[in-house]
Amino acid sequence: MLKKDVKQKIISQSAMHKKDTGSAAVQISLLTERILRLSQHLKNNSKDKHSRRGLLKMVVRRKKMLDYLKHTNEEAYAKITKLLKLKSK
Repeated sequence: MLKKDVKQKIISQSAMHKKDTGSAAVQISLLTERILRLSQHLKNNSKDKHSRRGLLKMVVRRKKMLDYLKHTNEEAYAKITKLLKLKSK
């Protein structure tokens, strides 16, 4: 879980407007942070198969959201991939 202050910081960086908390860009940013934290956990706990499955589900969910964002708003897609340093197609 992300702490409230960390979550607010991530939301403020990727929000499209002031009250934006649920857009695809914000969700992608939050998922990316959770993925990074969980992958660090798995480096230390390599036998934690249940968390690995959760990580894979999060990666797939982020991929689907990135595809959606690319088809609906290419400008926001380019901005979020650059901000999060993700590979773009």
